[in-house]
Parts: sequence; structure tokens; C-alpha cells
Amino acid sequence: MERIPVYFMPGLAASPKIFENIKLPDNQFECFFLEWFLPEGDEPLSHYAARMAQNIKHENPVLIGVSFGGVLVQEMTKFVNARKVLIISSVKCNGEFPRRMRFAKMTRAYRFFPTSLMQRVDWIAKFAVGNSMITKRLNLYEKFLSVRDKKYLDWAFKTIINWDCTEPAKGVVHIHGDADEVFPPKYIKDFIPVKGGTHIMILNKAKWLNENLPRLILAD
Repeated sequence: MERIPVYFMPGLAASPKIFENIKLPDNQFECFFLEWFLPEGDEPLSHYAARMAQNIKHENPVLIGVSFGGVLVQEMTKFVNARKVLIISSVKCNGEFPRRMRFAKMTRAYRFFPTSLMQRVDWIAKFAVGNSMITKRLNLYEKFLSVRDKKYLDWAFKTIINWDCTEPAKGVVHIHGDADEVFPPKYIKDFIPVKGGTHIMILNKAKWLNENLPRLILAD
């Protein structure tokens, strides 16, 4: 039986390492992992998506994206004839953004986000000693953030906040944690809830995802 190609897109600035706990049956699926690359100046998201789509080497693949990666794979469907699109801890249109993101768009507050700090996670960690929760989260960032170029980070924050999609695309399978703090579920419609899932549930809810992703991919 020919295996189904599944392409994974990590979240903002993250590396494919975030999928290290995701295991799909080898006899059914062939997994590929996409990586962020630097934008060309003030590159529109659709143009970036077209360039990312050039890394898809199969016809009718499954696209799975996390967070901003979920936004990107939805844009990639303009250039890729995807068999199915699944998004995790993400949004289907800008109407699902929380109020703070809408405010950031209106005021252009994203211009002042301290993206330079994300380049120096090790420096921030020095001041988090004594707070185990902060230190643990920073250790995760240190491990899973692969793109720390300020040009990319500035572009990414501006691009997601200014995403112009107003209507969800048909057929997108949306998996979302009921405790997601970045995209609170109260703003989101038509999703499959994961009990206790936070915005980083790709890491700590891998068991649920491994049990359910094959069924969701194969469902009509």
C-alpha cells in the first residue's frame, strides 16, 4: 500500500524538533518536516507560502501546521493540492484572534515587541533562577526555537497579526486545547477540543495526537 505523505510545519520560529513525540504508523504514513527560512524583505505571506510550497515534493499531501505554522499551511493550499489540512493550536481566520491581537493590529503595537530578547533566551534564563515554571518554559524555548534572526521575528509577528483571512477555509480540521492561552478557545469555532491542552500541547499531548491523528487524516 502506498503511504500517505504528511508534511509538518512547526510554529513561529520553532524547529521540527517540536514534532519529536509525534509518531504516525510507518506502514500508512510517510512524514516530512518543513523548516522556516528568512523572508525576503517585507514579504507578503502569500508569497512566502508559495516559496514554502516548493518544498512539497508529493501530489495530494496532508499538511499539518502548528500555531503560525497552521496559518502558513492554510495559505499554502493556494499552491498545493492538499489531500487534507490539519491545524493544531492555531486559528482559521483573523476573526478567531483574541482581542489583544486585534488591538495590536489596530494600534500597530507589534512594532514594539522585543523580538531581540528572543534571540537571547540564554540571557533571559539567567534572571529566571528560582522560578521553576519560567525556567522550564525558557528551557523549552532554548531547545525548540531554531530561528532567532530579528528580521524573521519582526516579519513573523507583523505578518500573523495582519493576516487578512476573514473566512475559514472549508475542510480544515482544527485541533485545539481547551486551555490554550495564546488563542483562547472562547474566540474559536468548530474545533476538536483536547482536554487540558495548552498552546504547547504538540509537546505534552503527544499521546492524544498519536492516537487520533491517523483517524482524522483518513476520515472522509
